[in-house]
Amino acid sequence: MVGRRQLAGLRGLLTGGSSGVGRALAIALAAEGVDLVITGRRHQRLLETAAAASEFAGRLVPLAGDLTDDDFRRQVVGDTCRELGGLDLMIAAAGAGAIGPFAESSPEVLRQIFEINFFAPAELLRLCLPELSRGRMPAAVIVGSILGLHPLPLHAEYSAAKAAVHSFAAAVRPELTDRGVDLLLAVLGPTESEFWDHLLSGNRPNWSAGRPLSATVTAAAIVRALATGRASIRPGWRAKAFASLARLCPAAIDWAVRRKRRVAPRS
Repeated sequence: MVGRRQLAGLRGLLTGGSSGVGRALAIALAAEGVDLVITGRRHQRLLETAAAASEFAGRLVPLAGDLTDDDFRRQVVGDTCRELGGLDLMIAAAGAGAIGPFAESSPEVLRQIFEINFFAPAELLRLCLPELSRGRMPAAVIVGSILGLHPLPLHAEYSAAKAAVHSFAAAVRPELTDRGVDLLLAVLGPTESEFWDHLLSGNRPNWSAGRPLSATVTAAAIVRALATGRASIRPGWRAKAFASLARLCPAAIDWAVRRKRRVAPRS
C-alpha cells in the first residue's frame, strides 16, 4: 500500500456514474481534484452528474455505454487514457440486483447478474492494469456488498456474484501489489441508491426494510479510505454489525431473517 495518497491531479475511470454511490463518488472525487471519465447506460444522467460537479477542480467526462460489452470496455479504457493522458484510478461502482426464489428465476437472470456485478469489473480491471501500472499512486476500487459475506434468502444470484467479487479481490490483491497498484474493496450495507427501482427480476420483499446509509456519506468514506491507502472498508454501523455477525455468529443473521419473514405482512 502507498500510504497517504494525494488525490488532486489523479486521473480515473468510474463506472455507475449515473446514480447512487457511483454518482456520489464521482462528485466527491471531482471535489478532491480528480479528473474522471464516468460511465453508465444513461447519457442524460451522466451529463447531470458532470453538471453537479462543474464547480469543482476535477473534471467529469461522460461516456455512456454497456459495460457488459467487451468492445465498450476496451473503448472506454482507450478513450479515458487519450482524454486524460493516462490512468491512476479505476472505480467499479456499477451494479444490479435480482430478487425472488432461485427456482422461479432463469439462467438469463443469473448470467446478467454475474455479467454486471462480477465479469464487468473483473475484465475492466484486467484491461486497466497496464495503464494503472504506469500511473501515479495507482489504485482500483471495487464495490462489494455485505451479502458477499453472508447471503440472504431470495438474493441467490446477487449474493453469489458479490461473494465472487470478494474472493476475486482477495486473490488478485497480491498481484496488483506486485505491480504497485492498491486495491480497495468497499463492502456496502443498505445504501441510498436506485437498486430497488431497477431490479432485473422480482420485487423488494416485505421483510426487507431499514434506513439506508446516504450515498454521499458512503462516498465520503470510500474517498477517505482511498486517500489513506486502506484495503477494505465497511461504511456505516449496519455494514460493520452485519460483517461482525457474519464472521462470529452467522446463525444470528439467519434467525433474524426467519423472524422478520414470519412477521412481515403478506402482499
